[in-house]
Amino acid sequence: MRWLVGWSSAAARTGGLGSAGAAGYDGETLSPVGSQLLWGDPDPLWAVGDWRPDEIRLVEADAQTRIAVLGLCGASDEQLRIGLLAARGGALRHLTAWPGSYTAVVQVGRRITVCGDLAGARPVFHTPWAGGTAYATAALPLADLVEADLDIAHLAALLAAPDVPAALQDSTPYAGVRRVPPGHALILRTGAAEIAGYEPVASLAVAAPPADPRSAVDAVRDALVEAVRVRLAAPRHVPAVDPGPVPGMGPADRRAARGMPVPGVGADLSGGPASATLALLAAGLPGNPGTLHGHGTGAGERLLAVTFNDLVTGGGEAELERAGAIAANPRLHHVVVTGGEDVLPYAVLDGPLTDEPGAALVTAARHRARLAAGSADHFTGHGARQVLDAHPARLADLLMDRKRRHLVRPVAALAKADGSVTVPARVYAAARRLARTPYRAGIELLADRLLYRRLDEPAGAAGASLAALTWARPGPAARWLTGEALAEVSVRLQSATGRATFGPGQRPGDHRARAALARHAADLRVLEQAAEIRSQRLHAPFLDNQVVRACRALPEALRVRPGARAAVLRTVLEGAGVGELPPGWGAPSHAEASAAARAGLRRAADDLISLFATPLLADAGLIEARVVRKAVRAAAQGAPLPLDGLAHLVSMELWLRRLLTRRGTCWTGTPSRARAVPAGITPQRGLLASGGRAS
Repeated sequence: MRWLVGWSSAAARTGGLGSAGAAGYDGETLSPVGSQLLWGDPDPLWAVGDWRPDEIRLVEADAQTRIAVLGLCGASDEQLRIGLLAARGGALRHLTAWPGSYTAVVQVGRRITVCGDLAGARPVFHTPWAGGTAYATAALPLADLVEADLDIAHLAALLAAPDVPAALQDSTPYAGVRRVPPGHALILRTGAAEIAGYEPVASLAVAAPPADPRSAVDAVRDALVEAVRVRLAAPRHVPAVDPGPVPGMGPADRRAARGMPVPGVGADLSGGPASATLALLAAGLPGNPGTLHGHGTGAGERLLAVTFNDLVTGGGEAELERAGAIAANPRLHHVVVTGGEDVLPYAVLDGPLTDEPGAALVTAARHRARLAAGSADHFTGHGARQVLDAHPARLADLLMDRKRRHLVRPVAALAKADGSVTVPARVYAAARRLARTPYRAGIELLADRLLYRRLDEPAGAAGASLAALTWARPGPAARWLTGEALAEVSVRLQSATGRATFGPGQRPGDHRARAALARHAADLRVLEQAAEIRSQRLHAPFLDNQVVRACRALPEALRVRPGARAAVLRTVLEGAGVGELPPGWGAPSHAEASAAARAGLRRAADDLISLFATPLLADAGLIEARVVRKAVRAAAQGAPLPLDGLAHLVSMELWLRRLLTRRGTCWTGTPSRARAVPAGITPQRGLLASGGRAS
């Protein structure tokens, strides 16, 4: 993990180096373990972890005005200086408009500003501490600092309604540690915290001018090309030197066995449109797209493209064939990684502790097998579906804008997939009902559904779209939670309707799309930590601020067309000079992932039943172990249960066990007890509300 951490105190005190007057036990200076001090008293800032030298940039206007940018940022030093001066006057959006993926921290006197990103892939957390506020880009270090207990109510909301911001609010798994919402910045003035949005808010009273589809797609192309170019222009990195030969193993085999990526730049090539777009853009830009000279075959000329082939479930022959056709590009070097039963979901139930729980914990070994064959800088297509596709709730947005004719094509596609002539009328009625439902009523409806356990939803493609035509819906794991846990989430939802948790410029579809993007970004962050390969960086250009902004400007009428994502990306590639694509490019494929999940669950059923023999989730009052064990057996035998819901339960149980069995802390100057959840989980019944109700 790599993170930054700092704090703002109420008084300008001085102490040890970078301590802001914070003395640890036995007179030790309190500082993060393995940290690099960026600036010191009275409001210190550290970078922690294996940051590369070019990933940390500092620019100063004077001793009290400076900016730190951590991550990959395409701004020049002069642009950073201009952004710093603009931020000194209160303009924050400039700090988020440079290409790349980064976190910007600005200090102007005793005022500290930390900007999060639009997607939520680089979040910011904060907590009251020592009369001021501590902040970080990871929640666990702050939980260690204040010895935070678990926020059981947050964990319940994460299982019951993971896509509903009103349920999660700004809480984290650690009581007292708060999250800055995507699109917002944390501003600290002598220890006092304030959350400010930096994106302009549209008005429902005045309609925005209609966007030109061609110009909007061109903007997406420009943003994507710039995002890829910035990463190719960054210094190339070579992982640790190969220690030497191993009998019977070639260099590539040794590197993979030791978890060492290939030097240079590479990309996923799954056969889908998102990864193929990034691979072709990276290979087509001028310069040397791939590996370094002197490191492997085709060094300096070809981009390493990695395709994963599941030998257990099969069914991905079409995508594998498309990936091979795309990799025929002379500037691509294609590597196919095969996976057997040892990398099925649930095959490996051990791994590193991540900052927060996430479903990626059960598939981390599968991703690690693919990434181990990748490059030191590796492109992934994560986030393309969330920023480009139309959430079904956007049909209600079209009705609100009186654009009924644009519903014809998506509704006809649903009717064809479902094979029912009643689908158009049902979908139109649901979209019309959502367009007329206020946000408060939609949240209250979900609260009632959870309270009275009305969790069944229609099946099929049309059923999924009908279920999504709401302001909020239960998560797939909600059916296995206890009544107490569901009641607690219901209370959180009802209390959220009385606060300003919803901006006036959002419509149902836009609201649901932003929530889905934030959830995906959080899951990707867990995946990066759980499947991390030493010396490797994963790049998700679709989650960059400028790409997200460009994609949000796409007209809704363009989004809702069947195959819109593939069409937009095809236009992007054509604009970048890539015209020939294999037949079937852009065809959706989810069957392989579902088949792999069921095969892995069937193979690991006994281990999962043992895992839930005495689960910590049951001690926390969130589930009944007997109910979950029964669900695991039924799913392993082929029962039509939501497998992603079981993945959420298993991953959270694994995360809790790793958290409670860890040793040490993120900080020096504290004894071993100074860490998150020092007392563990006390078995409870009927006490869920006292386990961390949001304040």
